[in-house]
Amino acid sequence: MLLSGIVPVLFAAILATYRPPFFERLDDVTYDVIVRSSATRPTAGRVVIVDIDERSLSEVGQWPWRRDVMGRLITALGTAGASAIAIDVMFAEPDRRGGAGDGEVSDSAPDRALADVLRASGVVLGYGLTFDPGGPNARRCILHPIPVAVVQPPDAQDAEPFFHATGAVCNIPVLGAAASRSGFLNAAPDTDGILRRAPLLAGLGGRIYPSLAHTVYAATTGARDPALRVSTVNAATLTVGDLAVPLDGKSNLLLAFRGKKRTFPYVAAVDVLNGTAGSDALRGKIVLVGTTALGTREVVATPLDTQFVGVEVQATAIDNLLQRDFVHRPALGSALDVLIAVFAAGAVALLVAYSGVTAGLLAAGGLILVSCWGSTWLLGSQRVFVSPLPPLVGVAITLAVTTLARFTVERSRAARASFEKTAAQRLMVQALLSLTEVRDAETGRHSLRTQQYTRLLADALSTHPRFRDYLTGDRIDLLSRLAPLHDIGKVGIPDAILNKPGRLTPEEAAEMRRHPELGREVIIRAESRVGVRDDVTLQMAKDIVYTHHERWDGTGYPRGLRGTDIPVEGRIMAVVDVYDAAHARSLYHPCLPHEETVKLITQGRETHFDPDVVDAFLTVSKAFEDISSSPLERAAAPPA
Repeated sequence: MLLSGIVPVLFAAILATYRPPFFERLDDVTYDVIVRSSATRPTAGRVVIVDIDERSLSEVGQWPWRRDVMGRLITALGTAGASAIAIDVMFAEPDRRGGAGDGEVSDSAPDRALADVLRASGVVLGYGLTFDPGGPNARRCILHPIPVAVVQPPDAQDAEPFFHATGAVCNIPVLGAAASRSGFLNAAPDTDGILRRAPLLAGLGGRIYPSLAHTVYAATTGARDPALRVSTVNAATLTVGDLAVPLDGKSNLLLAFRGKKRTFPYVAAVDVLNGTAGSDALRGKIVLVGTTALGTREVVATPLDTQFVGVEVQATAIDNLLQRDFVHRPALGSALDVLIAVFAAGAVALLVAYSGVTAGLLAAGGLILVSCWGSTWLLGSQRVFVSPLPPLVGVAITLAVTTLARFTVERSRAARASFEKTAAQRLMVQALLSLTEVRDAETGRHSLRTQQYTRLLADALSTHPRFRDYLTGDRIDLLSRLAPLHDIGKVGIPDAILNKPGRLTPEEAAEMRRHPELGREVIIRAESRVGVRDDVTLQMAKDIVYTHHERWDGTGYPRGLRGTDIPVEGRIMAVVDVYDAAHARSLYHPCLPHEETVKLITQGRETHFDPDVVDAFLTVSKAFEDISSSPLERAAAPPA
C-alpha cells in the first residue's frame, strides 16, 4: 500500500516542478477561480479615465480627431488640475486634414501645434511594441528608454528577464520628440485568451523600455534609478525609488484587478472639452485618455470580466503601483508547491494504507478544502498566490491509486479467505464423512455418491423459473459439497441397528428415524462452541441433515413439513437419497435396477417428492446411472 502511494506522490512533485503546458493551463483556470472567490480591493481614487466614447464622437466628430481638438483636450485637462496626463492612443500618422479641418493636406502645422501642447503639459505618450519577425521598423521611432540595473544570479547570466521586441508602432517623430516621457501599451492575454498580467519592462535594440504604467508612476512620484533583481527563472523584483514590485521571470506584473469593467471613474471627453466635467473630477488626478467607442476600443477578457477595455488595464497597473498592492507568487513558489503537494499526497497515502479508504476520502476532502480556503485567504489578505492545484492533483491521483491498490489487496485477501474457508469446509465435510465411514463403510460410500448426484440434479433444477434465482452457481457448489453430511446423524445410532441386515422392528425404525435430529444437534453444538451465528454454510448443512426425510405430502419426518415449507436442499436430497438407497445400497433390501428406481421416484411425484424436482431428475437420470455404476475410486472423487 505504501509503495503504491509513492508513485503518485512523485508524479505530483514532478508536475509541480516542471509544470507542463496542460498543467499551466489548469493552474491559470484555478487562479481565476481563486481571484473570483477573493474580495477585490477598491481603487485609490487617483486615476481617472477620460473616455472618447460614442457621445463624444457624435458631438465632436469621427475618430481620429483633428490635432487641434486633441490639443484643446490636453490643455483643458491641464487647466482642470490633472496631476499627470497619459495618452492611451497613438498618433502613428500625420494629420491630413489641415489645421482648421477644411480638408486641405497639411504637412506639419497641426502636428507641430499639438507637439507644442505636449511639450508644455508633460504628457506621457503610449506606443506599441511588436514581437513578430518582419514587423515595422523602430528606427524612426522616438522612444524613451530608461537605465535599468539588472542584477542576476551567477548561474542565470544568459537568462532574459524580459521580452525583446523586434519593432514598434509609434507616434510620428514630431510628437514623439515633444513628449518628455513615453511607455509601451502592450498587455497580451495568456494562451487561453485571458489577460492576467502586464509587462513593466521590455527590450528593444539592446535597450530597456518601460510600460506606460511604469512611466506614469515614475512621473507622478519622481521615483528614479530603477533596478531589476532576478531571484529565479520565475521571479524577479523591480525597484523604483523605495517601491519594490514583485514580477515574474519576464518582468510581468500579475494584475490585482479592482473589479469588472468601469470600476475606475470615467469622464466623457466631450464634457472636458465643453468644461462641464465638474471642478473636482480631474483636479489632482492621474488622467488616462482612451477610447471605448465601438470600432475604436481594444477589449480583453480578464478573470473578472470578458469585456475589459485596454485603457482600464493601464489604469489597473497604475493603481497597483500607487497602492503598492501586488499580487504575486512566492519567490520559491515551485519548491513550496512541491512541498505542499508531497505532504498532502503522502498524508492521503498513509491514511488509506493504515486506516482505510473512508479515512483517505475524508482526509482528501479536508485537504482540498483547506488548500482552496488557504489559497483564497492568502490572495485576499496577503496578496500572495499559492496555487491549490498541485496538492489537489496530488491528493486526487494518490487517492485513486491507493484506493485501487487497497481494493486489489482486499480482494486478494478476500479471495484467500474464501479459499481458506472453502478448504476448511472441505476438511470439515471430509472429517465428518470419515467419521460416518468408521461406523459404516457403506454409509460413507453412499454419502460420496450423493455429492455427484446432488450437483447434477441442482444444475438441472436451476433452469426452472421457480428455482433460477435461488440455485446460483455458488449455492449449487456449496450444496454439493455439503450433501455427504446428510446422514451424519447415524453416528449416534447403535451399531446393532445401523448394521442390521433386513427389516427393522418398529422400535428400531423409530430409533433410526432419530438420525436427522442427531445430525442437526451435532452441527448446533459445533456452532455454539465456536461462537458462530447465522453462518450460511452451516445453515444449509442443517437444512440438508434435518429435512432430507421430509415428504411433499407432509408424511415425512422429523417435523412433517409439507410442500414448499420444506427447504429446497431437503427436497433435492430426498430424491438423491432415495435413488441411491434403492439402486446402490443392499443392506436392507436387494438393489433395484435403474429403470425400477426411476419408476419408484416417478410414482412418488407429488406425494413423496416435489414434482419439479422429479421432472428435473428425469432429465439427468441416465447420468445418475453412470455415476452409480462407475468404479468406487471415481465415485469417491469430489467434482471439480
